[in-house]
Amino acid sequence: MKSKNWYVKQLKRRPVQITRYVVQALFLLFSLYIGLRFYQFYMHFDTLGEMPFVERPAAVEGFLPLSGLVALKIWLTSGDFDLIHPAGLVLLAIFVGTGFILRKSFCSWICPVGTGNEMISWLGRKIFKRNFEVPQWLAWVLTTIKYVLLIIFLFMVLQMDIFTAKNFLNEPYNKISDVKMLLLFTNLGGITLKVIIIVFILTLFYRNFWCRFLCPYGALIGLGSIFRITRIQRNEETCTNCEMCTKVCPQRVKVHKLEAVNTPNCTACMSCVEACPVKDTLSMTVANRGVSKWFVPVAFFVLFFVLIGIAKITGHWETIISYEEWKQLLPQAKNIH
Repeated sequence: MKSKNWYVKQLKRRPVQITRYVVQALFLLFSLYIGLRFYQFYMHFDTLGEMPFVERPAAVEGFLPLSGLVALKIWLTSGDFDLIHPAGLVLLAIFVGTGFILRKSFCSWICPVGTGNEMISWLGRKIFKRNFEVPQWLAWVLTTIKYVLLIIFLFMVLQMDIFTAKNFLNEPYNKISDVKMLLLFTNLGGITLKVIIIVFILTLFYRNFWCRFLCPYGALIGLGSIFRITRIQRNEETCTNCEMCTKVCPQRVKVHKLEAVNTPNCTACMSCVEACPVKDTLSMTVANRGVSKWFVPVAFFVLFFVLIGIAKITGHWETIISYEEWKQLLPQAKNIH
C-alpha cells in the first residue's frame, strides 16, 4: 500500500490530472444518479402509477445527440428553440461551441463514456502490465470510422428541410427518445450487446479504443480544433525526447514529434504538460499566447455552469411535455417506432 507522502507527491506533481480524475468520478456518479432517477420516472408511468412519481431529470437529454443535432439545425436556421428536449440542445451547443476554443474538454473531463474508457484501459494495464499499440497504418484506417459515422449523421440532419425537421421533433418517437435509449440499455441483447462486449475487450488491449476510433460525438466536438485557437506548444530546443508526453497521452498522440499539437484527437487533458520533466517545454497556448495549464478546464467549467444557469433562468431547460402527455406516451413506449 502506497504511503501518504506518495499521494502528496503525486498531487504536487500532477494537480491537474488528480483533479481531472476526481471530477470524472463525480460526473460518472452524477450520470448514474440521473440514470436511476430517470428509470424511476419511467417506471411510474410504465406501472400505471404503482411506483411513486419522480421528477424527470432534464440532464438525461445529454444522451440524445441526434435529436440535439436536429434541434440545433432548426435553431440556427429559423431561430426556433426546441422545447421538447431543450436541455439536450443546450448541452450539445455548449459542448460543440466550447470545442472551438477549448478543444475536446468535454471528452476528457465530464463525458461518462470517456471516463469508462479510461477505467477499462487502466484495468487492461493492470492485467497485461501495459496497453498495446495499434500499428500506425491501422490507426489511420480505424480513425476514419468515427468520421464516416459523423458524416452519415450530419447528412441525415442536413438533408432534412425545416418542415420535416420540426415534424421530427414533435413526433411521439422523438418525445420519448430518452426512454427508447433507456430501454435499449435495460434490455441489452443481440447486436448491441455484442458490440459493447467487443469494444470492452478492444479497450482492455488498446487505450481508449471507443474515443479514438468510433465516437462520432467526439469527432463532431473535435472539428473546432481545425481553427487552432487552443493548442499544446512544444519547445524543440529544450525537449529531451524522453517521450513521457506521448506515453501518458490518453489519445496516443505522438506529442514528442510535434511542434504543436493541432490534431482533433487532443482533448486538452494536460497529461502531457504535467508529465514533461523540463519546465515550460510543453505549454498550453490560446491564440499563440501561453496560458496556465489550468486555463482550459477552468474556462470550460465556468462556461458550462454559467450557460446552464442562464438556460434554467430563461426557461430553456425543462421540457414542455406535461404529466398527462407522459401518461399517454410512456405506457406505449415499447410500441412506438
